[in-house]
Amino acid sequence: MYGITYSKPQVVLLQDTGIGVAEAAARTCYDSFENSENEAIKYIENHLPDGEMCSEINEIEESNLLNDLAWTYFHHSILEHANLSFLVRGTSRGVLQEHARHRIQAISVRSTRYTMSSVINAFLASEQSRNPKDFFINKILAFDMFVTSDEAYNIIEIGAMFDKLKFQQGKVEDFYDIAVAKSSLPFLEEFGNDAEALFEALQKGKKKRNVGDAFKHIVTDNVKVDMVVTFNLRSLKNYFNLRDSGAAYFQIRWLAEAMMKATPSKYLDLIVKKK
Repeated sequence: MYGITYSKPQVVLLQDTGIGVAEAAARTCYDSFENSENEAIKYIENHLPDGEMCSEINEIEESNLLNDLAWTYFHHSILEHANLSFLVRGTSRGVLQEHARHRIQAISVRSTRYTMSSVINAFLASEQSRNPKDFFINKILAFDMFVTSDEAYNIIEIGAMFDKLKFQQGKVEDFYDIAVAKSSLPFLEEFGNDAEALFEALQKGKKKRNVGDAFKHIVTDNVKVDMVVTFNLRSLKNYFNLRDSGAAYFQIRWLAEAMMKATPSKYLDLIVKKK
């Protein structure tokens, strides 16, 4: 893509609530429990379901009513009663911006603010190296933190990160206090002449969890992020319609495709037109 190769995200379906509750909601609208092909739904006509019956409802695999409402009558609000949660590994910060445009979702993302200590540690250790920038680049390359797969391109990215940190170092008076956990500050003197030893000591020491306000701007949209996203089925339909499209940003299209592959057919049958 545009002369650069990229890694694709990985997706796992963490949990799904089933389509049974969605049918129960639809049957409630039309007071038609007795017409269901699912015995657990018929039961609701004259009973409040107990725990065992609720489990049966959540295990329903097919619903003729939901299929009719989804594709014939376009009564999609009942799909909001089914929810799916996906674990996403290795998408980009650029995709995260695209995801934010989908209003109805729950999203929890790997925090740059709390997960940058290794990058800062590599920079601090590089100061004790004969070739600080090369030391930093080699360490960050090993982190596999970019969606781009071209090493030459990633070296450019990492070099820019180094330059930004160097600039920041000259501007911030309490740079080391911000960058390093208090208990690890003595390492800067103890291993002051050995870049490798300092890096290892900082990595094994207490992580400085909140460095991002000062340093999060050093990374770009190319950096990998992990996240958990939860959609109701109606919103997932909208997401797939918009993002599994040739007009969509290619990285979020890859993510939508991976999410679709991880979605069981009982949901896809209600929201994705068969080709």
